[in-house]
Amino acid sequence: MGPTGMTDELHYQTILNLSARIKSGDLSPVTLTEAMLARIETLDGRLKSYATVMAEQALAEAKAAAAEIAAGNYRGPLHGIPIAVKDLCYTKGTRTMGGLAVLADHVPDFDATVVTRLRDAGAVLLGKLNLTEGAMAGYNPAFDVPENPWREGHWSGASSSGSGAATAAGLAFATLGSDTGGSIRHPAAVCGTVGLKPTWGRVSRHGVLDLAQSLDHVGPLTRSSADAGIVLQAMAGLDPDDPTTLVAPVPDMLAGVEAGAKGLRIGWDETYATADMAPDYAAAIVAAVEVMAELGAKIVDVSMPERLREYLPAWTVLCTAEAADAHRATYPSRADEYGPWFRGWLEQGHSHSAADYARANNLRAACVGALRQTMADIDVLACPSTARVAYPVTPELAYGPIPKDRDPWQTRFTVPMDYAGLPTISLPCGLSENGLPLSLQFVGHALSEPLLVQAGAAYESASNWHEMHPPGW
Repeated sequence: MGPTGMTDELHYQTILNLSARIKSGDLSPVTLTEAMLARIETLDGRLKSYATVMAEQALAEAKAAAAEIAAGNYRGPLHGIPIAVKDLCYTKGTRTMGGLAVLADHVPDFDATVVTRLRDAGAVLLGKLNLTEGAMAGYNPAFDVPENPWREGHWSGASSSGSGAATAAGLAFATLGSDTGGSIRHPAAVCGTVGLKPTWGRVSRHGVLDLAQSLDHVGPLTRSSADAGIVLQAMAGLDPDDPTTLVAPVPDMLAGVEAGAKGLRIGWDETYATADMAPDYAAAIVAAVEVMAELGAKIVDVSMPERLREYLPAWTVLCTAEAADAHRATYPSRADEYGPWFRGWLEQGHSHSAADYARANNLRAACVGALRQTMADIDVLACPSTARVAYPVTPELAYGPIPKDRDPWQTRFTVPMDYAGLPTISLPCGLSENGLPLSLQFVGHALSEPLLVQAGAAYESASNWHEMHPPGW
């Protein structure tokens, strides 16, 4: 049985569909942008996905795009498409707060490279999206908590929560998120969108506020795999301002979008993918892998690293220590301006010794090596994107302090891929028994993003879960 809540309304269209209409002159970027701004004005007071709406600038960009296209200067599939970015990404002349009260008045004098490249592709920037404080897991009490459009009062995916909510509810045609321990995959999963985490270094982090530099990734949340490829295409590539970007040339991200799944070798560790999962979630993942097999993929039994439970806690040491370094200009000197959740995170970071960090880094390296062995003979690995569906969030969970019962095992589907810097794609694959989105994840080898787009598009060709939309919006 397919999903409910599917619609042909303009605000839920894909970039691929809209770009054809814009290019032909059938749809004006101005009309599209005005419609999105009106929708944001009507709905976002309830959804709380936007930190800053850039209405005047967005309309100016839309008019410029319309004039360029009318003159025959069409830049490509993002030209005239309204998008939004996580409020970690610098925007010249517009505040960039990162969910931090300490940066409430921070107005950059340059654009992040990802923003520059999206603008160069002709995208219209609607605004900046809410997130957790410093892109960790808890919010600063001075900031709103974005709602999950599928069920208010439920988790919307932590760090990139505004990005997931805005994409899912039709308040932007694509958004940018960041992923240090899962925050492209978590909001994509629980809000029912596609999320593409690129290979570490594939996308510049210049002008993007750091959480943990060695783990941070920037990538898109969209409504289809092809759309994710379109956005990544515009952003990816070497950046002289970010020495960690990769020199590898950027391929055509949509090269295999119609190639299907035949011959694709999909790694499958059923115990890893289904144990400690709700039965309906586990069943949806199994069913999704069976769909890929029916499309001609070869399902290959693999084993995830035996010591995975031992490896996962190292992430907290790495992330807290690197976050403490990232915030050295304002913490502890302005500690009282931080919320209880993130203040506790930075306190942990300052408590670790160099030996603690070295030990954690060695565990990370061991996990990366073991994961490399797991994936040696496959093209992609299949597993859930998250360990659980959206759940009720209380103010204490949202704002802190840090819960004492945080369980590293809940990160088993996200942290190993951040350790290794491997690309992933998250795909809606069903609804839970209580009507909340479920999500399939494919993990690829380094720089295999076109193959992930291909695998995602193949799955979408045989299902319509990516076309489902939250009711009531």
